[in-house]
Parts: sequence; structure tokens; C-alpha cells
Amino acid sequence: MAHEFNRQRNRVFEFPLRSLCDLAVSGIEDKMRRLNFTNTQVASSETARDINRGVVINLIRRRQPISRAELARVSGLQRSTVSLITEQLIRERWVVNGPLGRLPRGRRPTFLRLNERRAMVVADLRPNQTTVAVADVNGRFLSQESMPTSNQPARTAAKLAASIKRQMESHPDLFFEGIGISVPGRVNAVSGQIIFAPNLKWPEFDLKGLLEDATGMQVYMENAANACLLAEAWFGSGEIANDMVVVTVSEGIGTGLFVNHHLVKGLHGVAGEFGHVPLDPSGPPCSCGGRGCWEVFGSNRAAVRYYSESAAESESVSFEDLMTLAETGDALALKALDRMAHEIGRGMRVIVAGLAPEEIVFVGEFTRQWAYMGPIIEAEVALAALVGRAPRVRPAAADPRVARLRGTVALVLQKHFSASPETIQERSPDKRLRARA
Repeated sequence: MAHEFNRQRNRVFEFPLRSLCDLAVSGIEDKMRRLNFTNTQVASSETARDINRGVVINLIRRRQPISRAELARVSGLQRSTVSLITEQLIRERWVVNGPLGRLPRGRRPTFLRLNERRAMVVADLRPNQTTVAVADVNGRFLSQESMPTSNQPARTAAKLAASIKRQMESHPDLFFEGIGISVPGRVNAVSGQIIFAPNLKWPEFDLKGLLEDATGMQVYMENAANACLLAEAWFGSGEIANDMVVVTVSEGIGTGLFVNHHLVKGLHGVAGEFGHVPLDPSGPPCSCGGRGCWEVFGSNRAAVRYYSESAAESESVSFEDLMTLAETGDALALKALDRMAHEIGRGMRVIVAGLAPEEIVFVGEFTRQWAYMGPIIEAEVALAALVGRAPRVRPAAADPRVARLRGTVALVLQKHFSASPETIQERSPDKRLRARA
């Protein structure tokens, strides 16, 4: 039995993104191995209690309201095990009892659902604008506000802390589990410092530490592309591919890499910076200090540049303006987006040839024009496939305006559910609130 459990356990180790039921069990951040709840297979050993707990909480999240009997049926767990886990989740206030069900005869079952009073503050940090929102455990946004992003990190940190406090104070009835932030750059997995953010024009900066000191809350930070990958895993409409690349296209280009069930971090956590791979060493300068990088040709900024080169000299537009013009059929705007799509596809050739992913998911405002730009990108990707069929290419399930925010919701939830039950119990809502008071 021990051998069989170890075989099953090893089959599901590593990062929890293969399906919508994925959760991780980990000790210390990304240095520990992760358990993947890909299919609801349940191990009987006591050491697998975290697996069972993750299966139960995910089934409640996906199928709520759901009875304990139904949880036992769909999970394969014994009813007594389900009762123990659900009672613990109720004590920890992750789960609450809902309405009573109706049966032809016998005892009426009590339905369970996630406690929507458990919430988190999330923020999407971008070069021009930062969005701060409050979301519940189901990824539903309750409020949000925006503020300009400064190229002075300390100033942005102070404004962000003030915004977070305002959002929390506007929801006094909620228990806040933490703060999730997506950043257009890379975060040191150990220190939590921002270590590479050329589009922000920031040096290395401890945003996490400053926000934790200012708010008294735990802060979780992740690269925007990785956050969007999390959003696909937790809130997407289908199963996550074994090998997938998420590409975020905005002021720059970022990629989140999911290879053989692993989220690839790389040395210093900077794996996936394909946006700074040079396509033309003699091309325009890039914010990273190089020249001719992929994002110089395929980003929102590049599309605006293409339009400006064709339009009247006095005409200045934003990417949002460019999208609006394209929707009205403006020829110059469509020409700029056409070139942007070809350049996005050209950069994807490196990824397709090097990683051979099953699926490529795009996040960005440009996906509003997917009917026009998607086929161009797909054709470029198909040219890069060396053997067999080309990777599936699609836009993200979530609206591009909320994909990063929703990814930070998943980031906070994962950090909580990847800890052991004892650790979660130590972070009970009452203790957190007293610590912040």
C-alpha cells in the first residue's frame, strides 16, 4: 500500500495548474514540491490529508452548493472523512452551511458553499495605471479603484497602501486573507522583491515589505503572465493543458510557462522573459537596454508606433484609441494591428520551436480584435510547428481587463490552500484582525 501511495503521490507532484480542481500542498514557497489535484483520486494514508482537503475545497468551490453526501460520491472519499474535513473548513470559516436540500424521504441534507465573507485585496500594477480591487473567494469583484503609477517606486507604494486600506475599510464585514499583486516584471521567489521591471522603470524594490508594514497583511506577488496562468487554472472554462504558454501583451510582452505540469521559474525567477529576446539586434531600443526585442515589435506601444508612422504627424493616439478606430473600420488602425499580429506571431516561433506547447493562450486588450488578429497569429504559429499539428491558440477565458486581477485572487487562495491545515488554523481571521488592529 505504501508503494502504491508513493507511486500515486509522485505522479501528481509539482505545481497545481493541470485542471480546474488543482490545488497545491507545500511547505515553503516554490522550493518545496507541490501536489497536483488533477483528478480527485484520493490516497488513504494519513500523510495525504492535505490532498483530500484540497479535493474537497475545490469540489465545493466548483459545485456549490453541494451536500456532504455528494462530496463523498464525486470525490471517492468516505463520508466520515468528508465530514471531518468539512467541519474543519467550517471552523476555519472557509466554508459555511447553506440551505437544506429536499429528498423524497429521509433526513434533509445541508448544502455547503464557500464563505463569501472571506475576501482579499488584489492589485494589477501596470506602467501607466494601477488597479486595486476587493474580491471574494469565488473571484467576484466587490469594488475597485484605479490610480496612476509613478516611476518612483516609493511614491507608488505609499499610494497603493492608502488605496488598499480604503478598499478594506469600505468592507468592514469581510475577513481579508491577504493581498495579491501582479507586476509587469519578475519577483525574487525568496525575498519577494521586484528584481526586474524595465517597463515600470524601477530599480530593485521591496514593494512587498513596504505594503506588509503599512497594512499588516500578508502580501503575495507574482509576474503578470504567471498570474494570468493561475487565472486560467482556477477560473477558466476548461482543463489546463499539460504544456501551455500564456502570453500577456500590453505595454510589453510577458510569458508564463507551464511545462510538463510545472510552472517554470528559472534562475532568480525570471524564466519566461521572451519579450526581451532580440528579433532584430539593429531594431528600436527596448526598455531593458537592448535593441530590437520582441516586445518592441509586438506590444501595444509598437502598434501605436505603427499607426503614428502612417497617420498625420500631429495625430497622437493611445492603444485604446487605436482599438476603437479599428472597430469602426479605420484602415490605418487595422493596418497597424495587422503588423502587430504578424510580429506577435513571429516572436511565437521561438517559443513554439523551443518548447512545443500544446496550447498558447493570449491575454491583452488586443484580443478584442481576435477575429481579425487571431488568424494571423495562428498562421505564424503553424509555420513554427516542426512535427505534427500546431499548438492550439486562443484568447484567455477571462476578459483581459480582469484576467490579471483574477490571477492574483487565485494566487492568494493557492498560498492559503497549499499550506497545511495547522498553518491555516494559525492564521485564523480573528488573529489576523487583532494583529492588524
